[in-house]
Amino acid sequence: MENQAGSMDKEEAAWQRLLDALTQEQGGWSARHGELTLSSHFQPIYSFPHRRPVGYEALLRVRDAAGAEIAPLAFFERLGDFEQQIEADRLCRLLHMHNYVRQGPTEGWLFLNIHPGVFVHGTLQPAAMGQALAVIQRLGLPAHRIVLEVTEAELARDDEFEAAVAHSRENGSLIALDDFGAGHSNFDRVWRVRPEIVKLDRSLLRRAMGSAQIARVMTQMVSLLHECGALVLLEGVETQDEALLALDADIDLVQGFAFGRPQPELLQQHGHSDEIERAWSLLDQRHAEGRNQQARRLAPYQTALKKALPGLRQGQGLRAACAALLALPEVQLCYLLDEQGRALGPAVMPAQQRLDMQDRRFAPIDQAGDARWSRRAYFRRAVAELGQVQMTRPYLSLHGARMCVTVSLAFWCQAKMQVLCVDIDATGAEDLG
Repeated sequence: MENQAGSMDKEEAAWQRLLDALTQEQGGWSARHGELTLSSHFQPIYSFPHRRPVGYEALLRVRDAAGAEIAPLAFFERLGDFEQQIEADRLCRLLHMHNYVRQGPTEGWLFLNIHPGVFVHGTLQPAAMGQALAVIQRLGLPAHRIVLEVTEAELARDDEFEAAVAHSRENGSLIALDDFGAGHSNFDRVWRVRPEIVKLDRSLLRRAMGSAQIARVMTQMVSLLHECGALVLLEGVETQDEALLALDADIDLVQGFAFGRPQPELLQQHGHSDEIERAWSLLDQRHAEGRNQQARRLAPYQTALKKALPGLRQGQGLRAACAALLALPEVQLCYLLDEQGRALGPAVMPAQQRLDMQDRRFAPIDQAGDARWSRRAYFRRAVAELGQVQMTRPYLSLHGARMCVTVSLAFWCQAKMQVLCVDIDATGAEDLG
């Protein structure tokens, strides 16, 4: 009991030293750390569906005695040891909470960055955790409005980290896994930690802006993170085009210069964000244009697919029935499936298709043989909407490992359902997907 009481007294004294380092001025709170002055900036975090800010990330600003700005990372690198880092980290969060609370927001999250090592150390020290909660309660900031950001690439000692996450959840805080998608990102860790929010790194956004394929992968990554039970936040959104890509990828939350720069004062916003409204409007316009373009590009394949049906129903061979399809540009091959997704005979390809275009490394999967394709999207969609032409997004085909989109049509033939499919080269038909 004496040791426990001593620990509480020590932690209370430590927090008091931090409180004594704070100074309230007309422009808010600042903190002294040696000859350096620390202050807070806040960047709004928007929800696309709500079209307004739902939280703010607190960002540190550091100035030396001459007023010159010092990068926060350089400030922490100056610290001599881990104990000093713990103290500085606590001071920064205490400063941010004071500057946030003084502006009186009655709702919304406060995102606070915390080093993984400091996070593990602090949450596993009962006395330190108790004092931190007491300070938060005195400030009138509920723990459920605090989001602790931990950099995903720096996590170590998974068991200790997961225990620290559990302690934080017991106290009511949320966990955000930061910088996901940069370097060492690990979905296994997401499954085990179960963060409430995952922040995608801006490097992923930059790659997606330069590649339609990576943009599709990012969309699938967002979907998987949703399946993991996390909200997805994309940081570093600076332009309207980037905002549009984020919205199209079903990102939940965004932050960046496109929506607001970091500043000492919280954004006093009434109504919906103009930037978010523009993104929604542009997305609606893009989808409408995409549907029209898709209809135009799909029309020749749709006509040729339907033109093949009478010959197939009369027992004509696949190549003869699909002559019009095989004559269209970018067609890789045509194939016919039964109601179980099995191939009804060999696939046929355009006569002019060059054999040297096939990658010989994938020869073991080039011949489909008795393969079954019933789990493929082009088969399931066609069966679900009999008589309606279906089309996939670009994907890697197992027919020779080539990028393609598949157009398919389910129809009745002699009282049995069949599905006619045509693979189209993705490089020439990518906008179809």
